[in-house]
Amino acid sequence: MATTFRIRTATVLLAAGFALAGCSSSTSTTSQSAGGVGGPAAGAPAYRGDPGSSADNGFSPEVDPAGRPRSTFAMDIDTASYGYAASLIRQGSRPDPSTVRPEEFINAVPEQYPQPAGNGFTVNVDGTRLPQTHRLANPGDVRLLRIGLQTRTQNQDSRPDTALTFVIDVSGSMGEAGKLDVVREALDDLIDQLRPTDSVAIVTFSDEATMVRPMTRVSERSDLHRAVDGLHATDSTNLEAGLVRGYQVARDGFRPDATNRVVLLSDGLANVGDTAASPILSQVKENAAKQITLLGVGVGQQYGDQLMEQLADQGDGYVIYASGLDETRTAFREQLPATIPIRALDAKVQVTFDPEAVAAYRLIGYDDRALSASGFRDDRVDGGEVFAGHSVTALYTVRLKPDAVGTVAQVQTRWQDPGTHSAQETGDTVSVSNLNNDFVEAAPRLQACYAAAYFAENLRQSPYANETRLNDLASIATDAGRQTGDQAVSDLATLINRVGN
Repeated sequence: MATTFRIRTATVLLAAGFALAGCSSSTSTTSQSAGGVGGPAAGAPAYRGDPGSSADNGFSPEVDPAGRPRSTFAMDIDTASYGYAASLIRQGSRPDPSTVRPEEFINAVPEQYPQPAGNGFTVNVDGTRLPQTHRLANPGDVRLLRIGLQTRTQNQDSRPDTALTFVIDVSGSMGEAGKLDVVREALDDLIDQLRPTDSVAIVTFSDEATMVRPMTRVSERSDLHRAVDGLHATDSTNLEAGLVRGYQVARDGFRPDATNRVVLLSDGLANVGDTAASPILSQVKENAAKQITLLGVGVGQQYGDQLMEQLADQGDGYVIYASGLDETRTAFREQLPATIPIRALDAKVQVTFDPEAVAAYRLIGYDDRALSASGFRDDRVDGGEVFAGHSVTALYTVRLKPDAVGTVAQVQTRWQDPGTHSAQETGDTVSVSNLNNDFVEAAPRLQACYAAAYFAENLRQSPYANETRLNDLASIATDAGRQTGDQAVSDLATLINRVGN
């Protein structure tokens, strides 16, 4: 099943070639408006974590829908957790469990959801039984439910101009191999790829922040290249000063008819000034005002994952992790220009499970993106931003009651139009028959989603990690890679094998 949303275009974000998303299913098309609700109010509550939940040591537990039928969360397109974990595993180590977020592993699985014909996005809903290798009491009663969101890609010829303010960490830690050297080469490459009518500004920060180059048309490439080539590492990391100055420069160079964004390139190891996301972002709130979005690009083996992730979540943006020159260059060259427009502001999902058919459900991941059920239609509550060409996937386990028939859940999605801030809402229904396929008959990309999700559960030492074996997950991912012919899915299998061995 699927639902197509009509949304207008506005701002920006980078989708890395390795920051992939989702899993596939069938499509139908509907659209409806929830009325002209205004934009977020000043001082709006920030619902992070459902106060009705009883998470087990930070891991979302199975929930009885008789007591809490609604699962509500903000959309999230971050993939840095997967990128960083993959880099560490290739180096022969494991990520810290606290840096592993399953939704970012799931959203790193390449997807091919159907795209909408016009401005908007499709929501695809499907599912399957668990594989026979899944070690769980009464596994025959449990299903996987997948909800996927897909936006339309942006044609390069018709995209708006862009005004990018690069805020570049030049602290001493960035002098290590694979950090500032990679940033310089990738930026030089990007400047050669952008259109002459695009604009770039450059701000650096160490102890203090410096505007190296004001907003400059790319037609003046030689000036921009000189600014990039002059970057060198020095002193401490005052990320606060860098972002504050970066947003000031972005606002000074704001172009009303262009996509305006701040791109933070850093290892996230802040050690001077405010080193927490909230106080930093509170200083740039007025300059940002949902017209300038934030992309975080994390670099380096020593990487401050938590700060970068929180900055992106609270700064109307997202974060990726670039492990080397090839990935960074690919992301900048191939993805940055193509994925600039924003398709939906404050996108949220609410799934209402039917207690007549469902004994329990569990959302895998999105632990720090959970919302109160009442926050779903409260447009003061921050959701997630969804950009052109992005797929976003959520995966649930659903424990059915014996002989369950009919409706399993109602899926509703709500977002705000980027141009008017009017609220839009649409939904679809999931039935038992949608979830009854055997796992071996499921779409290979859904199988890969399952492998990615439980790989993350293993790495973060979740209470649900012992339900699967790494060698079984590797086999599933290997088969999915063979069926899809997608190297990224095969790479997932290789990572699982390395940890398992």
